[in-house]
Amino acid sequence: MVLIQILVTVNIILVCWLLVQNKLGKGKSVNKAETEALKEYLTEQRRMEERLQQSHYQLMGVLGENNERVLERYGQFERIIGEQLLQHGHLLSDQMEKRLNQIENRVSERLDQSFERANETFQNILVRLAKIDEAQRKIESLSGDIVSLQHLLSDKKSRGTFGEVQLYQIISAVFGEKNDQVYKMQHQLSNGMIVDAMLFAPQPLGNLPIDSKFPLENYQRMMDRELDESVRDSAKRQFKIDIKKHIDDIADKYIAAEESSDQAVMFLPAEAIFAEINAYHPDLVAFSQTRRVWLVSPTTFMSTLTTIQVILNNLERDRHALVIQQELNKLGEEFKRYKGRWDKLSRHIETVSKDVKDIHITTEKIGNRFESISNVELDFMDKNEELK
Repeated sequence: MVLIQILVTVNIILVCWLLVQNKLGKGKSVNKAETEALKEYLTEQRRMEERLQQSHYQLMGVLGENNERVLERYGQFERIIGEQLLQHGHLLSDQMEKRLNQIENRVSERLDQSFERANETFQNILVRLAKIDEAQRKIESLSGDIVSLQHLLSDKKSRGTFGEVQLYQIISAVFGEKNDQVYKMQHQLSNGMIVDAMLFAPQPLGNLPIDSKFPLENYQRMMDRELDESVRDSAKRQFKIDIKKHIDDIADKYIAAEESSDQAVMFLPAEAIFAEINAYHPDLVAFSQTRRVWLVSPTTFMSTLTTIQVILNNLERDRHALVIQQELNKLGEEFKRYKGRWDKLSRHIETVSKDVKDIHITTEKIGNRFESISNVELDFMDKNEELK
């Protein structure tokens, strides 16, 4: 508004100045027409001013309305943005809460798993400690048992019983308990001697006597480093004498020409004694071979029995194979007889088939003859009818 007034005032001043300059330049006074023109011009200027004012007022009104609309829309936009921000804030808060709950649950699970593992590890440690304590007690008990076993083996009769029990355990482990077809414990021979075990093996091995011997006393003295050298040498000589005596006893008592094979087995329950003889006393091994008495330890005796078991199984398999072969041969003979009878029957069937075919041909011929006769009779009757 102020700008419009300033423009109008400037225009009026400019017009007056022009008129004054014009009159001054011509030296004439302002006439009435010019005054009227000036008045009209000023009136037009006022009208323009009024129009400009009206336009200004209208423009201000429009601007005010637009401003109100803008403010209203801005308020609506602000309200919508606020609502959306609030909704997003709630969603974000819910998501953050869910995420935190998930993290909390995972942390709780990890902590529980770690606690369980730690507890399990602790329990395993306790179990291991218990087993270690139990093993310690067993070791202590075993130490006492070893001492007791040493006292037990100090008696000759107890050593013999120990060897017989170990011998029976090995044989029963290979061939089964109370397998009288393969072996027998405490077998009595016709000479009245009782061998610890008799193994009933097939030929050419035959019945194999097995007896347990446990020469422990002189062996322990021979191996005792705390004793004097002369004492140990004396024990060594006596040890060899004991072994030879055991070999002779087995060969003389248990090898019988009619009841057993020409060889026997001497079972040594201690691996150390067997190793000592084979490593440092080859003369004892050679002597046992001359008497046909074979020295075995628990380990070698187990392998020997396993080999014999394989041989027995192979012989049994061969026996069954022989039976199967014999039965197959008999079946072959029966099949030959069956084939001959079938050939004979086939020839009879062929003969009968030929006779049937011949009879069929004859039947066809007879049928044809009857048909021909029938046709002749019909022709004759037709001709008679024509003559009538």
